[in-house]
Formats: sequence, C-alpha cells, structure tokens
Amino acid sequence: MGDVYFYHLTRNAVDVTLASLLNRSLAQSWRVAVRGGDPARLDWLDGRLWQGDGFLPHGLAGGPHDARQPILLTTGAADDRECLMAVDGAEVTPAEVAEKTRTCILFDGTDGEAVARARTQWKTLTDAGCAARYWSEESGKWEEKASKNTGD
Repeated sequence: MGDVYFYHLTRNAVDVTLASLLNRSLAQSWRVAVRGGDPARLDWLDGRLWQGDGFLPHGLAGGPHDARQPILLTTGAADDRECLMAVDGAEVTPAEVAEKTRTCILFDGTDGEAVARARTQWKTLTDAGCAARYWSEESGKWEEKASKNTGD
C-alpha cells in the first residue's frame, strides 16, 4: 500500500508546487496522473506547466498518445500510473492509494472549502487504513506536521 501525502499550500500557488512535485516524481521514474475536477482548470494547468522553469513532458487526457505521456492531466482514472496527484478537491479513493506508490493531495490553505474537503479526505483515507502524511509550507519550507498509520 502506498502513502498519501497532503500538501497544505499557503505560500505558493498550486502550479508552482505541482511543478516541483512532478519534477521529483519524474526523477523517481514514476508515471504521474494529475487529477482535477474541472477540464478548464486542467487546461490552465497545462499552459502553466509548459510556461514554467524546466521541461515537464505532459499531456491532457483525450489525446492520441495518452499512454505514452509521463505526466497525464485528467479528470478520470489513473490506472497505469505509479503516482496520482489530486488538485482542486478531486476525489481519491482508498483503493487508489493502495495501488499507487504515492498519492498527493494538494489544497489551497487560503480557501476554507478546500481545507474542509482535505480534512474530509484525510479522515476517509486514514479511517480506511491508508498511511498519510500532512505537509505544510507555512514556515517558509515544507515541514511534516502530522502522520497517521505510517508506523513511525
């Protein structure tokens, strides 16, 4: 069973943090799905990832070469990926966490609804036995603030 990491964004925007996490994932040779709930928002992320520092090879789901994309932005399943990153409140199930090497949930700490959704996801996933870690950038650097079911 893989771990789920919750990233509480308070200093950097989702596209900045996502790009950093995607670079780390690619360095691990993981194929990544970035799941969002809104196709227009995924279009925006697609543009931001192409404009950022460095090269992040990726594509939007529904293209002719989805299976070949190292990073796939999608509103759907992530069956053939080692890592799943959920943004903007996209749902993640305990079964998905179990089958992935890593699952990341990124949420905007300045948005009360996003924080409430993340808390619900934390409870749902940890109550199902998923190992979870909560990371905050509030101090200016990423620090692990809580963990559950990790064996630490």
